[in-house]
Amino acid sequence: MSMIIGWREWVDFPEWDIKLKAKADTGAKSSAIDCAEILELPNNRVRFTVRLDRKEKQLITLEEDIVLRKRVRSSTGHPTDRIFVETTLLLAGFEKKIIVSLVCRKRMIHRLLLGREALGGDFLVDSSVDHWATPKRKPKKKEG
Repeated sequence: MSMIIGWREWVDFPEWDIKLKAKADTGAKSSAIDCAEILELPNNRVRFTVRLDRKEKQLITLEEDIVLRKRVRSSTGHPTDRIFVETTLLLAGFEKKIIVSLVCRKRMIHRLLLGREALGGDFLVDSSVDHWATPKRKPKKKEG
């Protein structure tokens, strides 16, 4: 059984302790997260800085294993070589492992794009609804 989501939803990455507003894009095959810096490290690792907001006031630097390298065609039609990492996605209580490409999305509205590989089999997107499964405003952090 698949969960219905809107074309935009709040998602968590619990392993990274971050929450982002994501755009569900059934036209995109892979997912992409907005990174300010991407630095390849020895032993097939990568250090990257995620932009949590458009104004670059909130940044978080993470380090992960590289799980895939692939040429991806952007929405403008330009192919680029990208690095992919794996993490856990948490959306409206549903948790799954996904791979996400690291790329500069600073000119885009959403810091995170969820493509078909992340959505497929688990989520159905209602493109007429903005935030079906999560609130429109950023959920407040739990105290305690």
